[in-house]
Formats: sequence, structure tokens, C-alpha cells
Amino acid sequence: MNIAPNSYSSTRKRLMAAVASLAVVGAIGAGALATGTAPVLADAVRVQAPQMPSFADVVEHVSPAVVSVKVKAKVQPTADDGSDDQNGFDNLPDNPQLRRFFKEFRGFGDQGGQFGMRHHRNHGNDEPRPVAQGSGFFISEDGYLVTNNHVVSEGSNYTVVTSDGKELDAKLVGADPRTDLAVLKVDGGGKFTYVDFADDSKIRIGDWVVAVGNPFGLGGTVTAGIVSARGRDIGAGPYDDFIQIDASVNRGNSGGPTFDLNGQVIGINTAIFSPSGGSVGIAFDIPASTAKQVVEDLMKSGTVQRGWLGVEIQPVTSDIAESLNLKSQKGALVSSAQDAGPGKKAGITAGDVITQVDGKDVDSPKELARMIGAYPPGKSVDVTVLRDGKSQTVKVDLGTLPASDKQASNNDSSKQQAPDAKADTLADLGLTVTKADKGKGLVVTDVDPDSAAADRGIQPGDVITTINAAEVNSTDDVSKAMADAAKAGRKAVLMQISRDDTNRFVALPVGKG
Repeated sequence: MNIAPNSYSSTRKRLMAAVASLAVVGAIGAGALATGTAPVLADAVRVQAPQMPSFADVVEHVSPAVVSVKVKAKVQPTADDGSDDQNGFDNLPDNPQLRRFFKEFRGFGDQGGQFGMRHHRNHGNDEPRPVAQGSGFFISEDGYLVTNNHVVSEGSNYTVVTSDGKELDAKLVGADPRTDLAVLKVDGGGKFTYVDFADDSKIRIGDWVVAVGNPFGLGGTVTAGIVSARGRDIGAGPYDDFIQIDASVNRGNSGGPTFDLNGQVIGINTAIFSPSGGSVGIAFDIPASTAKQVVEDLMKSGTVQRGWLGVEIQPVTSDIAESLNLKSQKGALVSSAQDAGPGKKAGITAGDVITQVDGKDVDSPKELARMIGAYPPGKSVDVTVLRDGKSQTVKVDLGTLPASDKQASNNDSSKQQAPDAKADTLADLGLTVTKADKGKGLVVTDVDPDSAAADRGIQPGDVITTINAAEVNSTDDVSKAMADAAKAGRKAVLMQISRDDTNRFVALPVGKG
């Protein structure tokens, strides 16, 4: 086959180009095999899941309203020689390390203490020294702030430290030990960022909360948690109604606020439960509703005036409810009505069960105390009581709660056994009694340790004054009251006991005989 010259040349060029292309591809392939191909990395793992709430926005807005509270007071001057005896350490064991620890912890010696105190000799002893440190928060633009009474109670000079480090002098406006609240006022310093109280009735168990304060004197610290419980009674005072939270609260947080996610104060950090002294996740807040009312009174007059009913009360236990034929254990049982009290003047007597005040149900003695204390003195209220199984309402003009609660006065001679009195045995009740000398009732002279009476705390020296509201002056009176209760189908009787100028009621099961 013949190929024209031009065609041959063209074909040759195409073949040469094809060979060159293969050579290039071969070279590239050989290089890839020699060096290896770079791996293609997989994407990092990312999980699209619901995120925990951030408290940053809340904290940013409320932190300027929270302050540290430093409290100082004048202390007793110490001797010049600085000996252990003069410094109050004479009763410590003869242990140098122990004595050194106490010197440094209490602020004596040259190394300073918890507040950086130093022991200045000869001069400076009249200067106020740090005695407490806590937290607080502004509630007004012009410098009113709230803290705990126990933070300021021992002080004479007060300084607040703002979130930006400014130290400002403050004065005590007023304090209320019964609720452990106090109000300070800062004069000058311009306008202050302040926060509002929340409606704590809307707070639910499980809601997120943020506590801001000054734990251990560290300065502004934020912790978060949830509302753990409501209505806690920890025995701190007559109006206990704490909100329990699990946010970390420690020494120095006292008086600081707990916020909801709207930046409003739901409570004031006041106490913690801690076997170790540090946070174990159980803290207690004064509810905002209580604090708001008390703070308003303190700002107006420096004190809190509370209504006074003038009765001693106790819980309605299941035994007492049974003895009175009550359907529930709600209410407050009046153990005595004080002679000068407004309750007695209105007709309230021992044995009455207070069930309502102005139409609002009374669930317990604590709640009754809070309800009456919330009214101003002189307020007229309708008090509903159960008496002899019937409900009736009396109108009471409340008095002013005394500085210290008054006690009902009983005749001490009624507790003394007559010298020649004959002791009688109430075998079914496990009691031995005798007639009271110069008074009504029966004096308990002996209690069977295995009896229901002993289980309920009756002791020798107690005076039985009534059973089911009927006076008793003999064992026959007791037997009759027991028999009447049995005929009425009751399983227990209500016995009024007098001890140490106070009265209380005890429910005892109806005897067999």
C-alpha cells in the first residue's frame, strides 16, 4: 500500500503525539505510585442536639446590681505584749502549731487573717475591724440595697463593693431579725443598676435559677441550678417558708440574690445545709414575696410592724384530729389564749382549731403565724374556728406583735402536789395523779415508761387541766371523759397539759376500762 508523502507526514505526527501523551500519563502514574496519594479526610463529628441554656445574657445584665458587703465593728483592744494569754488563747492546749493556726485564722499576729487583718499594737485599736462579709443587691436607682440581717447585725460600719471594684460607704436603714433581712443605703456614687423582685408564686420546682454573690470573699461569682423544693421549714424563725435550690451557695453568698431567667430576684440566699461546712447542693432562699413586703416596711420606717393575735398554737396531729373527730390535720390548735391578747378578747379559747383567716385556709401553725404577721396592727380580721365540732367566726382587732412573744400565765402553785394528797392511778393511761394544791387540775406524779402517755411526752409535774374541753379535778372526771369519748365512737381524747407556764394538747387513746 502506497501512502502519499503528505499523508505519511501527517500520520507520523499524529502517532508521535499519541506516544508523547502516553509517556506523560505513564510518568504521572509512576509518580503517584512512588509517592502515594494524599488521603481524603472525613468530616469531624458534629451532633445536632438540644443545647443547655446559657446564662450569659442574664448574668451580663444583673451582675452590676450585685455587690459585696463588708462589715466592720470596733473590737476590744488587746494588750501590748502580744502574749497568748492576753490574746485570749490561754485556754488552748499547749500546742505551738494549734496556737499559730488560731492566731492566723482570727487575724492576730503579723501574717493577717481571713480578711487580711493585722494586729496593730498601741495605735489603731479604736479603728473598726472586719467582722463579717456577705453579699447584697441594689433594689433602687438611688442606692437602696438588700442583704441578710445576720450579715450586718454585729457591725457599725458598712462598705459595699460594686462589680467594677468601687468601694462605697453605706448606712443601715433597718433590719428584721425574724425574717433575717436588712436594708442598707449608699449615698452618692451616681445612679445604680438595680433589679426587681419576681412573682415567686409562679416559680415551679425544676425551674432554672442563677445565684450571684461573694462566696468566701472571692468577689462576684455566678452559680446555676434548679429550684429543688418550696415551703421549707428549717427552724430558722417563726416565718420559715424557704425556697430550696441546688445552685452552689457558700459562706459569703448570704444576702445575695437568686435570679430567674428573666433576671428577676426569686429569693435571697440565707442558709445552707452542709455537714461539711461547704456547699452540698442544698441552699435556702427567702422568697421574693416575703422579702418585698419586709423591705418596703424597712425603707419606710426602719422597722416592721406585725399583727398579733395573742394565742399559743400547736399542730393538729393525726391523734389530735382523731380525738376532735376532725376530717383532716389542717389548721392550728390553740393551746392557750393570752390574757392581754386580742384573741382572748374576741372569744378565742384553748381547744379551738383555727381553720381560716379572712376566708383563707390555714394549713398549719406556721402558715397562721405568717398570715397574721402580714397584717398591720389594728387590722380587723375574721378568724374561723372549730369548737365542739362546729365552725364559727369571730372578728379580731389585731394588736402589735411584742418584741418578745408573751407567754400565758399560769398559777405555779397549781403544779405543786398537796403535802397530804392521795395519789390515784389511771391504769389505762399509764398515769399516777393527785389533786393540785391551790389550783384546778390533776398533777402527774408518775408515768409508766411503756405507756402512750410517755410516748407523747407527758412527764411528772405536768398538770392535766381539761380532757375534751371539760375540766378535770379528780380521776372520776377523767373516767367520765374517757367513757363519753368511747360512747361517741372516738378512739382518742384530747388532754390539755400545763407545764412551765405554757399549755399544750396531747391526744391519748381511749382506755379499755
